[in-house]
Amino acid sequence: MEYGNLVSAVGVVMNFTGSGCCSQMVTLRVQEGIVNIVIDQETEVIDCRQLRPGMRVAAFYDKTLPVSMIYPPQYRAVIIAVLGKNEQIDLKYFDSDLIAGDHSLHLNQARSTEIETVNGQNFFCDIGNRYLLVYYTVTTRSIPPQTTPRKIVVLC
Repeated sequence: MEYGNLVSAVGVVMNFTGSGCCSQMVTLRVQEGIVNIVIDQETEVIDCRQLRPGMRVAAFYDKTLPVSMIYPPQYRAVIIAVLGKNEQIDLKYFDSDLIAGDHSLHLNQARSTEIETVNGQNFFCDIGNRYLLVYYTVTTRSIPPQTTPRKIVVLC
């Protein structure tokens, strides 16, 4: 999987519709309107959380795949993460100094930061030079902005 091609749709789960035995469609209310997200057996749901209406989530999909010209837009989710109140999420490549490849974020790792793999296992190696899914709430006003994440999911 080329994680650099993933972009997110962040919104609130409105409802679910079945689209097959092993897949379902989730309707999200995002800032721009409505988006339909297909969840199937290949979708990684971080922490195996059961999605419910009213939950705020980030659905990451591959921006290089063709999309039907329909409204509302419909994307196939690769990763879905449930977000807490006022929480933000970023999926980026971070270098050895934990600076995002696009210099949009600098991570300050703390003892309280949860670090795990996609399947929920603890990660004990260096997190630099990897794609990371970062959960955080506040950043500094520096350039690049700095944050101490609540949680980091390492995408191996």
